[in-house]
Amino acid sequence: MARITDVTARLFAVPLDEILVDAKHGDHSHFHLVTATVTLSDGRTGTGYTYNGGRGGHAMAAMITHDLAPFLLGQDAENVEALTEAMDWHMHYVGRGGILSFALSAVDIALWDARLKGAGQSLLKAAGSASDRCRAYAGGIDLGFDLPKLLDSIQSYLDRGHNAVKIKIGQPTQAEDLTRIKAVRDLIGPDVKFMVDANYSMTVDQAIAMAQAFKPYDITWFEEPIIPDAYGEYATIRAATGVPVSQGENLHTMHEFARALPHVDFIQPDASNCLGITGWLKVAEMAAEAGVPVCSHGMQELHVSLVSSQAHGGWLEVHSFPIDRYTKRPLVIEDHMAVAPDIPGIGVEFDWTQLTPHEITL
Repeated sequence: MARITDVTARLFAVPLDEILVDAKHGDHSHFHLVTATVTLSDGRTGTGYTYNGGRGGHAMAAMITHDLAPFLLGQDAENVEALTEAMDWHMHYVGRGGILSFALSAVDIALWDARLKGAGQSLLKAAGSASDRCRAYAGGIDLGFDLPKLLDSIQSYLDRGHNAVKIKIGQPTQAEDLTRIKAVRDLIGPDVKFMVDANYSMTVDQAIAMAQAFKPYDITWFEEPIIPDAYGEYATIRAATGVPVSQGENLHTMHEFARALPHVDFIQPDASNCLGITGWLKVAEMAAEAGVPVCSHGMQELHVSLVSSQAHGGWLEVHSFPIDRYTKRPLVIEDHMAVAPDIPGIGVEFDWTQLTPHEITL
């Protein structure tokens, strides 16, 4: 039995190459990366992480340090799923999603990393191993780009080997969004998959009107057209327009995913905020039962193993927050597919020499 002897959180404010904007979250000049490293009595360590758009990282790290770490010390590290459930209930009264879901996710991923290293097993194999690769699309936080810059950005995705792209919508007028959508479709041609993401900036009526208007451009999915809590209205938009809908990045509990799944065509859990790998795999199981492809949001360097592992794996998002730039194995694309690592652990090893200059003292 290996017991948990230490849990340490670190916070990094990682600068972006430029300020990025979407329809609801304001400007992003950097992102917060919060890491959690667990040490076990047999000497093993495991590192997990979560992230956000540059707001809330101090609170996430504090919850790990002051609440989750004391609860875990001395406990058997092997049954990660039981520990994650216990942590969730331990903090349930002040949690139920939000900051807890991020903090807990980082610790869950760290515990998985330690367990998999002890077993000499990769995350891909442990999670299902349906394939060693998955479909991947590149999605930018590009609402603030003018049209020439937007098209240059999309071309860079194609040049990197992607055959699927996503843009942000939510311009002041529908006409402006449609101009951009048409221009992107003209650039990428008919064979490249094309998704749009409104970051829940629209009313149901606005979303229906927008979906009707962009139908000629063969959109694979309309992501978060409305607030995530309006579960049934996603189906209303789909029924009124015939356009597939998706959501998931703002859902943090299994109850939320259970309510969302009957009304979407694609589900997009993020292991950084849905109770880690344990939560992501639970969502994947629920999605399989619902007949919905399981996709991802952000942290492509980890999710590539999870999406690839599932027989109903959908699309991996390659996000604008380049966490993988600070790892020893940036995401690999071969023949338009993202290739999962097959090494013991979660497959993500941070390059601390790159990260440390951006560390915030806690």
